[in-house]
Amino acid sequence: MKALYLFIAFAFFVQINCSGQSNSYATMAKRFLNSLSKEQRSKALYDFGSDERYNWHFVPVKDRKGILIGDLNEQQKEAAFALLKLYLSDAAFKQTQEIIQLELVLQELENRSKDDWFRNPANYAFIFFGNPSDTAAWGWRFEGHHISFIFSTINNKLISGTPGFLGANPAIVLSGQQKGKEVLKNEAHLGFALMQSLTSSQLSKAIIGNDAPADIQTSNSRKAMIEKQQGILYSELNKEQQKIFLQLLSVYINRYTKHFADDMMHEIENAGLDKLQFAWAGSQQRAIGKPYYYRIQGPTIIIELDNTQNNANHIHSVVRDLKHDFGGDELLKHYQKYHQTK
Repeated sequence: MKALYLFIAFAFFVQINCSGQSNSYATMAKRFLNSLSKEQRSKALYDFGSDERYNWHFVPVKDRKGILIGDLNEQQKEAAFALLKLYLSDAAFKQTQEIIQLELVLQELENRSKDDWFRNPANYAFIFFGNPSDTAAWGWRFEGHHISFIFSTINNKLISGTPGFLGANPAIVLSGQQKGKEVLKNEAHLGFALMQSLTSSQLSKAIIGNDAPADIQTSNSRKAMIEKQQGILYSELNKEQQKIFLQLLSVYINRYTKHFADDMMHEIENAGLDKLQFAWAGSQQRAIGKPYYYRIQGPTIIIELDNTQNNANHIHSVVRDLKHDFGGDELLKHYQKYHQTK
């Protein structure tokens, strides 16, 4: 199949050494942008102040902004995915590859043409906001069906990787060549492990509804907000339960490159682990056809996962940083100062 060449290439990208020790974020971004034609660059590069920077989503989009995978040659794809790998952990980079590959599963399940944009592994885009620089503020996004990462950088330091969304449909592949594939296995497994470790009295605090909501509650909003913080507090868990809680939290935080993940975790700890809450809604039995939802919420973060669609075999998960989504105030202030000195 024509689309399969993408994944042969992706397997090669995984081997690329993108540790960042000798390549700055800006250098890697410029490498990709400089590989583009003038026409391609006009699609890929937007002003930093563009409203498009906040226009993110995780559903299939026909006319997605940015430069699409399908419009890149092999050299350009190599540079693009080398950049993405620089920002993500190896585990999360692998998940993005596997999620893109699930488009082929959906093509087959839904009897769609391989060229149908709605389920197409070529319909993922790279888009940049501001010119990449080691001294200025700029950002970029990688996005397509069930993937959206919004990165913001200042002075060659990653200050934000959120909103950060990963989803999977099917959550567990039930047939075909990828049968048994479960891209977000740890997210699901550890969520259930924590919920099922709770006593009846603890569950009375953790359970916020018998029915799971239809989707993540923060949706694709510009500002993440869940007005009523609910669930059981980290401080109300025993040591073994706290260990599972931190393992679950780490799965999401460690989607990012280590230094950034460490910084993100330090902010959560400084705000107080005891202020984190775990909430659950829907089925307490893990099985296809049994919808469920959970979230972790605290002073600096909201993490959500739902598995409700397609007979509860379709997962959405998101990380929202309440201080630094889209770079937060720090990025805007830096950008304004940088341009005022021009």
